[in-house]
Amino acid sequence: PPSSSPSSPPSSPSSSSPSSPPSSSPSSSPSSPSSSPPSPSPSHTKMKTATNIYIFNLALADTLVLLTLPFQGADILLGFWPFGNALCKTVIAIDYYNMFTSTFTLTAMSVDRYVAICHPIRALDVRTSSKAQAVNVAIWALASVVGVPVAIMGSAQVEDEEIECLVEIPTPQDYWGPVFAVCIFLFSFIIPVLIISVCYSLMIRRLRGVRLLSGSREKDRNLRRITRLVLVVVAVFVGCWTPVQVFVLVQGLGVQPGSETAVAILRFCTALGYVNSCLNPVLYAFLDENFKACFRKFCCASALRRETQVSDRVRSIAKDVALACKTSETVPRPA
Repeated sequence: PPSSSPSSPPSSPSSSSPSSPPSSSPSSSPSSPSSSPPSPSPSHTKMKTATNIYIFNLALADTLVLLTLPFQGADILLGFWPFGNALCKTVIAIDYYNMFTSTFTLTAMSVDRYVAICHPIRALDVRTSSKAQAVNVAIWALASVVGVPVAIMGSAQVEDEEIECLVEIPTPQDYWGPVFAVCIFLFSFIIPVLIISVCYSLMIRRLRGVRLLSGSREKDRNLRRITRLVLVVVAVFVGCWTPVQVFVLVQGLGVQPGSETAVAILRFCTALGYVNSCLNPVLYAFLDENFKACFRKFCCASALRRETQVSDRVRSIAKDVALACKTSETVPRPA
């Protein structure tokens, strides 16, 4: 390397010996890009927390269900299902996957917040990104217990001279219909909401009783901010999904909407459940400071890259024009 011999003068190209190694060899230079791998961006490392990994799982479920909305919208507008049996099974499965993964992920986020607030010492071992990823995998596996059978039972059938996409309940339907509806209501809504309520009750009591949780005001501010974010996301989820869950339970128990008003209310409640998937990104953007900072940095970096590309292009064109002008000036003129 050049720094290893400060007393020797730098050799010029004309006086350098062919046998001597070049002083700018990539293998010998410590500043060469190949000698030191690029370190991960601090903002990316800061975003890779247990809470954000759970938020990613929630966003994945929301994205999947939003992809099905054009098909479900066409079904409602046309009055029948025109997309065939395979797509019917896919849409129904995604709906149930979204329902269960969303509730299970919000439950995991609430338990994660509870451990961070009420058991900060244990949280150092429990709240790691690898364990959060394992929990996400377990959530999808649990959701498959319902998602796979529902995909098998889903089919496009003729109902009242129209093709409908629905879940075909096994016979006798008078028995299995209510059992299916009650199980879905309990495991996708009531039990998770009870666990979430217990976690937040314990957290609120802890936050009220202790002024400083971690000995640092900055850390405490972050803990309370993230807890508020999770609480708002959970509250919006419960508010959006309670009406449709109640309607589905009532339908499963054998009470069908008999009037146009009841059908309109059912469709409104179903749409409200899908609105939750649209609201979640807005909540993250307004309530999570790290998310906002990284999003701004991403947008600014993209704009800077575009500006740099444009300026490089302009500089290259200017250089070509200057070179052409210089060449034309050096051409000898005829006498």
